[in-house]
Amino acid sequence: MMETTIVKVGGMSCGGCVKSVTGVLEALPGVTKAEVSLEKGEAQVEFDPAQVSRAALLGAVDDAGFEAS
Repeated sequence: MMETTIVKVGGMSCGGCVKSVTGVLEALPGVTKAEVSLEKGEAQVEFDPAQVSRAALLGAVDDAGFEAS
């Protein structure tokens, strides 16, 4: 069963940042969709909690050089 969560993303300044964060999240196993908003400074992520944890989503965004919370 899929879940949707909102991840706050700090440090995004342009469309390239949005692409980076989207790519990092969608590359994770279990993530079906990531919609990243530069204006809101957040990502809405649809994922399978049996395959990936919310902590892993935050870790991936942090590893990409942004601040996730």
